[in-house]
Amino acid sequence: MRERRRNRDSSSNLLAKAARRKRDEQGSAVVEFSWLALLLLVPLVYVMLGVFDVQRASYGATAATRAAGRAFVIVPQGLTEDDARARAFEAARLAMKDQGLDLGSGDLTITCAPACLEPGSTVTVELDHQVPLPLIPEALGGARPAVHVSASHTEPYGDYREAKGSP
Repeated sequence: MRERRRNRDSSSNLLAKAARRKRDEQGSAVVEFSWLALLLLVPLVYVMLGVFDVQRASYGATAATRAAGRAFVIVPQGLTEDDARARAFEAARLAMKDQGLDLGSGDLTITCAPACLEPGSTVTVELDHQVPLPLIPEALGGARPAVHVSASHTEPYGDYREAKGSP
């Protein structure tokens, strides 16, 4: 008889302890979820910001090389190769500005094969740009970490066009 009573008492104690534990843990799921969400969402948002910046720069670089190549090739009669290069740089700068980016003077390279503004030649425009990672201050020392974005576009001058520029 004592065995039964002891078993009944121990099982009722276990139920009481479980009920107390259940009451003690009320609301802790919200706290755990909040911490987990914070720990997982902050890095996710940071990665997304970085990806968006790189994508914006990639689109800007592609548009800038295309615009620069076209601006170089359609130079008006009477302008020199230097004028064509200046027009191409300005077109590329404007395309990068449309994406909220600045184009440095050394970022854009224009090469011609076999010669610039000659019938049958091709103009190749290459752009190399560094995209700094977001929200990293320069106060941490050294250069800010960056992602390298490059684009290239080749534009034909045309076999049946008149030669332009200086000889």
